[in-house]
Amino acid sequence: MKLTLDIGNTAVKWATFEGHTLVEHGHGMPADKLAAAEEVLMCASGEVPEELQGLPRLTADTPLPIRLDYKTPDTLGADRIAGACGAWALHRGEPSVVIDAGTCITVDFIDGAGVYHGGAIMPGLRMNLQALHTFTEKLPLIDIDGITKAPVLGRSTEECLVAGTLGATMLALAGYVALYREKCPALRVLLTGGDAGRLTAAGATGWEAVPELTLLGLNEIMTHHEE
Repeated sequence: MKLTLDIGNTAVKWATFEGHTLVEHGHGMPADKLAAAEEVLMCASGEVPEELQGLPRLTADTPLPIRLDYKTPDTLGADRIAGACGAWALHRGEPSVVIDAGTCITVDFIDGAGVYHGGAIMPGLRMNLQALHTFTEKLPLIDIDGITKAPVLGRSTEECLVAGTLGATMLALAGYVALYREKCPALRVLLTGGDAGRLTAAGATGWEAVPELTLLGLNEIMTHHEE
């Protein structure tokens, strides 16, 4: 059994695999899975809990099933690498864009030859709302939990903040996808991350939601080591 761990800024996610098959997944500290795992790999964009210190960690130097064509690979987040490998595992031979909607939102492009080219980083939804509140005197802090639709025309300050955060984020992401599709009409668009469901509800139609994409990518990397 192989165990993959995704250490984010707000949660620990895990999954177990037999070969390429995902067996089970969950959130929190998988103490029993750690004890039974034959192989473990984690990526960490947040602080690694003490009990997970010392476990094998994904870096840009880890042998990968894809090739990184990136100017500064040492600064490339492990979660972005794992997401790209997850896209390659699901759609090998096809160009893909991975949109990971977490604390930050990342957009990453992998071509049909399995070459990662980079993409974009933008503030996540909560970060945007927090910044608007923090750096102004009168704008309130909006709790995004429960918010899915963004009004085109905000008719209150709260509605305007939602329109300017959720609505503008959707327009920006749709714009990136359109630009990539000009060069790759058969482009796959994969959506993951904690706010993926919110973006889907807000209108991200036609994009493939893969909540366990990072964990799938980590398993793909471990499987690549064995081949």
